[in-house]
Amino acid sequence: MKRLALGLALFLAACAVFAQNDLQPLAVVKLNKSETITLRNLKTRVEMYQKQNGISSFTVDQKKDILAAIIDEKLVVQAAQKAGMSITDSQVNQYFLQSVSQQVGQQVTEAQFADIVKQQTGMSLDDFMKQQVGMNVTDYKAFLKNQLLAQQYVLSQKQNEIKTIAPTDEEIRTFYDLNKASFVWNDMMKLFLVIVPKDGKNNETAKTKADSLLADLKAKKLTYDKIKSNMANDKTYQGGDLIVSKTAQHAQQLGISYQELMELFGRDIGYISNLNETKDNFQFYAVRQKYSAKMLGLSDVVQPETTITVYDYIKSNLTQQKQSQFLITAVQDITKSLDTPQNVDRKKEGAALEKLLNW
Repeated sequence: MKRLALGLALFLAACAVFAQNDLQPLAVVKLNKSETITLRNLKTRVEMYQKQNGISSFTVDQKKDILAAIIDEKLVVQAAQKAGMSITDSQVNQYFLQSVSQQVGQQVTEAQFADIVKQQTGMSLDDFMKQQVGMNVTDYKAFLKNQLLAQQYVLSQKQNEIKTIAPTDEEIRTFYDLNKASFVWNDMMKLFLVIVPKDGKNNETAKTKADSLLADLKAKKLTYDKIKSNMANDKTYQGGDLIVSKTAQHAQQLGISYQELMELFGRDIGYISNLNETKDNFQFYAVRQKYSAKMLGLSDVVQPETTITVYDYIKSNLTQQKQSQFLITAVQDITKSLDTPQNVDRKKEGAALEKLLNW
């Protein structure tokens, strides 16, 4: 019994040593307030980058770079706060939802995303986020908040220069010539889709509503525009135009098989489908326009029913690339000017720091 007690005591003592070691300060950023970066903070960020990039470990030099990035981040955030800038929780939530909605392929709320994660992985949203980025939702949103605040500050400092960044006409045309094969239309069609969601209680009501809309459209008692305008007062259904191409993804979104989608592409303009029942709704669609596959020139629109040309699309993308490259340099310039002994107190350097980073 004494041996067990002694072993337990030694184990607890070892845990305390490790805990104290993790709390060792590596640097203190004090531009606007005093913020200590501990070894634990660095380990947390390293773990996050490992999970995001699928890397099992980083070298000591890479950990030094990550520590430098944390210092830079805190310097810029403190500079922004000192300048009176702030990011609201609602802005962070909006950015978070935009990010996860892109992953899902449709606009979702946080609760809906949590349900999707639970259905597909069996995990809670917190556990899923820890697996993906090394942080729970609350910590990840706090991280995003700092990133957005830092971005806001850098943009405010360099906004005049950013406005002047744009690709030349020659760069746009050269990009098109090098990537001409990727600027194509596949066979596409414009469908008018009407969806009547099931309410989970009395699905006959939803079916009756869908049948009525379909019958009135076929009998020309309703037009497509009237169906859309009626939605302002009738919340029991949704209707609108969408562009679909010959892909399994679009077939899935319509709730039909790929073969059925191919058959739909063989229909004439004006064709109206029968009522189709899915797990969540009743729906029908009408073929409004068809577009044949073709190579796109610089003056062609990127997608039917839009006004953005290939030239505009390339210009926008090259502008974003140039701005991103400029911002990387801008961040380095700004953090270099802020990283002074007055603003940063590095507690561990040289061999002492390398010894702590050798885990």
